[in-house]
Amino acid sequence: MLNLRTPLLKALACTALMVGTTGWAHAADITMRVAGNYSSNAKHSEGIERPFFTNLPKNSDVPMEVKFNPMDVVNVKAEDALRLLRSNIFDVMSVQIGQVARDDPFFEGIDLAGVSPSMPALRTAVDAYRDAFDKRLQEKFKAKVLTLWPFGPQVFYCNKPIKSVADFKGLKVRSFTPTMSAMLQNLGATPVTLAFSEVYSALGNGVVDCGVTSPNSGNAGKWPEVTQYYYPAAVSGSVQGHFVNLAFWNKLTPEQQTKIQAEFKKMENQMWELAEVGTIDSQNCNTGKECKNGTPFKMTLVPVSAEDEAKIKAAASATVLPMWKDTCNKVDPKCADTWNATVGKARNMKIN
Repeated sequence: MLNLRTPLLKALACTALMVGTTGWAHAADITMRVAGNYSSNAKHSEGIERPFFTNLPKNSDVPMEVKFNPMDVVNVKAEDALRLLRSNIFDVMSVQIGQVARDDPFFEGIDLAGVSPSMPALRTAVDAYRDAFDKRLQEKFKAKVLTLWPFGPQVFYCNKPIKSVADFKGLKVRSFTPTMSAMLQNLGATPVTLAFSEVYSALGNGVVDCGVTSPNSGNAGKWPEVTQYYYPAAVSGSVQGHFVNLAFWNKLTPEQQTKIQAEFKKMENQMWELAEVGTIDSQNCNTGKECKNGTPFKMTLVPVSAEDEAKIKAAASATVLPMWKDTCNKVDPKCADTWNATVGKARNMKIN
């Protein structure tokens, strides 16, 4: 198991230095320590999260002080988020589910590679899995779901010519979840697991030939500076969430909990809107079309054929679902049954 002593100590030290971001006029009986999205995801972190947490005491009418900082500012690694929550080091964290699923594969069931190829399809899957997800989160990590939302369709940025899925054969492709890696292997690629912050240099140095991320994140991270081909075949939605530590949550009155949950639901809807509407603009920005809110580039847009979409779905059925079943059923014998009754039912798929 990963030795968390050093990052935990660093997180504790950084937490002590976090600066409050609220201007609540009344006495603050509660302090909420928040680790938000990476600062490189500016549309999420600065555009939505920071104003949300700044205004949360006023908008919820709950007297509290909120200390918000992006995850990288407080020197926290995304894969450690659930353990940091369980250890009471943060009260609320923005969590990248695909990365923390290494601690418990059950969580990745919300967004298995190749299962939900569109935002509407993904939303049905997320809503179907939400209760089971929250129950397990509370039982195993002493935390509760406040939001669930996607970064957006996870697509390909490549620095080698791509015309179809067949061209991935032999290429090194950045991945960030176990099931995505399994799907890429089925398509003939070599998956390379990298954190988002490592991908720009890896693409520029030829460590990987392609990277998978959302149109919004890729544009904000300047990936088109080191890639030429944009292939919008969605392999997942990169579902994220804001989770609250139960020890903190249980200090609140039922009325305060209701008010805070209502505010977080508003932020969840903002995140979904960014994933859906922002995706269109970011794709336009990446490929030389009218660009409203991103950085303009001139990547080559490679159209995705129905045949390629079918190959991605077939790869999911052939490798992703069986692999995830084997991994998840080892920690929970009812894992696949739970998935079939929730996401599987919503997406008309079944793990045998």
